[in-house]
Amino acid sequence: MEIKKGIGVSPGVVISTAVVLDAEDLLIPERHVPAGRTTDEVTRFHQAIASAIAEISALREKMIAEAGKEIAAIFDVHIGILKDKSLLKQVEVEIVKQQTTAEFAVSIVMRRYSQAFLKMSDRYLSERVKDIHDIERRLLHNLIGQKHYDLAHLSRDVVIIAHDLLPSQTAALDRTHVKGFATDVGGRTSHTAIVARAMGIPAVVGLGNITSEVNSGDTIIIDGHHGVLIINPDEEQLVEHRESEKRRVVVETQLAELLHMPGQTLDGHEVALMANIEVPAGIDEAVDRGAQGVGLYRTEFLYLTREDGEPSEEDHYEAYVDSLRRLHGKPLVIRTLDLGADKYTQSKQANPERNPFLGDRSIRMCLHDIPMFKRQLRAIMRASTQGDVRIMFPMISTLMELRQAKMVLYDVMEDLEDEGLPFRREIPIGMMIEVPSAALMADSFAKEVNFFSIGTNDLIQYTLAVDRTNEKVAGLFCPAHPAVLKLVRDVIRIGQRHNISVSVCGEMAGEPLYTLLLLGLGLTLFSMNGPDIPEVKKIIRSTSMEHARQVARRVMSFDSERQVMHFLREETRKLVPEAF
Repeated sequence: MEIKKGIGVSPGVVISTAVVLDAEDLLIPERHVPAGRTTDEVTRFHQAIASAIAEISALREKMIAEAGKEIAAIFDVHIGILKDKSLLKQVEVEIVKQQTTAEFAVSIVMRRYSQAFLKMSDRYLSERVKDIHDIERRLLHNLIGQKHYDLAHLSRDVVIIAHDLLPSQTAALDRTHVKGFATDVGGRTSHTAIVARAMGIPAVVGLGNITSEVNSGDTIIIDGHHGVLIINPDEEQLVEHRESEKRRVVVETQLAELLHMPGQTLDGHEVALMANIEVPAGIDEAVDRGAQGVGLYRTEFLYLTREDGEPSEEDHYEAYVDSLRRLHGKPLVIRTLDLGADKYTQSKQANPERNPFLGDRSIRMCLHDIPMFKRQLRAIMRASTQGDVRIMFPMISTLMELRQAKMVLYDVMEDLEDEGLPFRREIPIGMMIEVPSAALMADSFAKEVNFFSIGTNDLIQYTLAVDRTNEKVAGLFCPAHPAVLKLVRDVIRIGQRHNISVSVCGEMAGEPLYTLLLLGLGLTLFSMNGPDIPEVKKIIRSTSMEHARQVARRVMSFDSERQVMHFLREETRKLVPEAF
C-alpha cells in the first residue's frame, strides 16, 4: 500500500481499477482471453517483436548514414532489449498465466521494467527508462495497429491515471465507467479540474510521478475531498473509505431536502444561486440541484471538443437555443470565447505561446479574429429572442477593450437588422472582473455595463502572480489572501453604488468556506458548479445577514490567509457542523 498526496480538485471517494494512460493517450485496458487463445496472443507478441526489430534496424541504418555510428548506437540498446530472453519470457508468462491480451501483458511487464530502472541509483541506468517507454509504445502500436482506445466508450468501471488530461478529454470521458482520475500535473482551478467538478468525477491532480508508480490493474482509492490517492490499499483502508463515502451519502440526502427551497437567510435576505456550465446537457443536473439559471456558460467548449475545425454560427446558435429550452425562462449568461492560456483549440495546441496566461487569450484573441468573434455574437443575438440571454465579455483589462467589444456587438446588430433577422436589441451586457486593473477601475467600467461577474480563479492568479495550472506553486493559490478579498469587496461595493448586479462565478463561489464571507460583503448572486449549490444554500439558510456582516468585518481586519481560513472554518462549523 502506498499513499500519495496531491491536490483534490473534485470531491468524492472512489475505489476502482486503474487504467494508465500513456503520454500518447494510448489506453490499454485489462482484457482477458479464453485459455485456448493464449497461444495466439503469444504469437501476436512475437510478431510485434519482429516488426519492432525490423523498424528499429531500419532507423539504425538511416541514423548511421545521417549522423554516424555513435549516435545510431542508441538503437542497438533498443534491439538488445527486444531480444532479451528474460523480457520475452516474462511477457509470455503474463499472457499464459493471467490469460490476458498481448498488449496488456506488454504494458504490465514494461512498466515493471521502468519502475526497476527508476529505483536504480546509477543515473545512466535510470535514464534508460526513456528507452523502455519508447520500446513499449512501439510494441503496443504494432499490436493494436496504431489504434487509440476511446475514453468515451469503455466497457468496465475504471479510474484513469494520466500525466495530464486536456479539458476536451475530460469532457469526453465516459461518465458511466470512468469513476475518477488522477494526474501527474495540474492545479485546483485548471479547466480540467473545473470540468471534472462539473461532471461530478472525483479527481486528484499534481501527484508528480503517479503514472510511473501505478500499473494498469492496480486497485486505487481516489479521495477528491482530501487530495489523496492510495495504491493497492489494505483491507483497513478499504473499509475506512467505504464508511466515509456512506457518511457522505447521508449528508447528500440531507442537502437534497433543500434543493427547491429559496436561497434565503434567516432574516429573509434573498440570494440568487446560479450554475456554471460547459455544455447544454449540464443544465438539467444544475436545475435539479436548485440552480435559478446559468450565471456562466463557458462557450469555448464548442471549440475544445471538436477536431474538424471551428464551430459555425449555426453550431453556436443550436447550442444556445438548446440551453434556453432547458432553462424554461431562467436567465442564461453567455460568456464570449475565453480561448487561450490553458485552453487551446486543436489547431493551436501544437504552437503554444511562451507565457500564454499573459498572451493572446480571451477577449484579446477575439478582437484579433473579428470574423470568429462575430460568428459567436450573431448566434447569441439570434438566440436572444428565445429566452433571457445576457452577454458577458471575459478578461477585460482596459476601457478600450470593452468599448471595442461593444462596437463589434453593435456592428453585428446592424448586420442582423439589414438581413431582417430578429434579435433583442436591449440585451444586458456585462463583463468579468478577472485582472487587478479591472478591479481597480471598476468605478469606470460600471458606467459602461449592466453587470459585473468576478472571476476569482484568474483574479487570484494575476493578483498573487501564481500560475494556477503549475503544480509546483499551486499551494500559493489562495482565495483567502487579504489582497484578493479587498479587491472582491471593493468591486461589490462599486456595483452597489452604481446599482448594477455583481456576481462571483469563480470556484470561490462554490466553496462553502467562503459563503459567509461573500454574503457578508454584500454578494447577492453566486454562480457555481451545480453539485455545489445545495451545500452553499444550506449555509445561507442557516445564518442571518447581520451575522454574515460581522464575520466579513472581522475577516477584513486580518492580515494573513491562515487567519482568514481558520476563522471562516470555525464560524461555518458552528452553523453547519457537517461542512468540515
